[in-house]
Amino acid sequence: MPIERIQHNTFTWINIVDITPADVDQLRRDLPYIHPLNLEDLLSVMERPKIDEHDQYLFVVMQLPQWDRVERITRSSEVDFIVGRNVLVTAHDGDLKPLVMLFERVQSSSIEREKWMGHGANDAFYAVVDRLVDYLFPILNKVDSNIHHIEDGLFTENSRHIIQEIAVVRRDIIALRRIIRHLVPVLEQLERTEHPVIRDELEEYFGDTVDHGRLARDIIDENYEVITGLSDTANTLASHRLNDVMRILTVISVLILPLTLIAGIYGMNIDLPLDEHPAAFLTIMGIMLVISILMILYFIRRKWL
Repeated sequence: MPIERIQHNTFTWINIVDITPADVDQLRRDLPYIHPLNLEDLLSVMERPKIDEHDQYLFVVMQLPQWDRVERITRSSEVDFIVGRNVLVTAHDGDLKPLVMLFERVQSSSIEREKWMGHGANDAFYAVVDRLVDYLFPILNKVDSNIHHIEDGLFTENSRHIIQEIAVVRRDIIALRRIIRHLVPVLEQLERTEHPVIRDELEEYFGDTVDHGRLARDIIDENYEVITGLSDTANTLASHRLNDVMRILTVISVLILPLTLIAGIYGMNIDLPLDEHPAAFLTIMGIMLVISILMILYFIRRKWL
């Protein structure tokens, strides 16, 4: 996809989706002061979140959550920022809806251009970061909804299905928790950063973004504790149901044992009592029935049934 540019006054917003070596070469020509290592980081498949400070710009790498509907898991989506005095570069894979939608709005409307780009690159950078951080909460709400669904079905639905759902949601929470925990330190560092390209007035605004990031971290930590508790509860219920099944099977086995013994004895080719009696079959069956009833009564008395 070609490099997209929006020019407003002296400020240029460069947006790159699925960056290629050719795009990096173009950036090298347009912005010769960018360090080669940062240009190399733009091509990295998965760069750790960080902030590199240079004399003329900031290089910021963030990992944001993106929901994978097929695998039902939150995956990290990287966005790289280059923030200069009059330039903002955003490089990403095109899956982050807040960033894509904001760029399209600014690109298509002069009013939106003035709103988001009228105060320079540092304000535009803050606006993008703030929208990306706020995008955490719809994802967290989806996680809460999944947890509530599991809680509602924990004692009513099939235990195998519930355990599978808990495993899927727990995997998603672990992935989302890792992403948010890596994001918050970068936001905190942005709040503390004293750099010529970031206005001092923005420190308070970045502080608000940090509060949102910490809130998201607290929410996902709480969700992790809840899903862990639900997992333990589901395992306990499954174990209890398994014990019930095993108790019933054991009782049946014990009931069959004396009946099998009697049937085995009367199956032998030797002289036995009642062999010649005309009611031998009914008599033996009656004895076996009485034994079964007595054993069931004994089990009930001992509260095994």
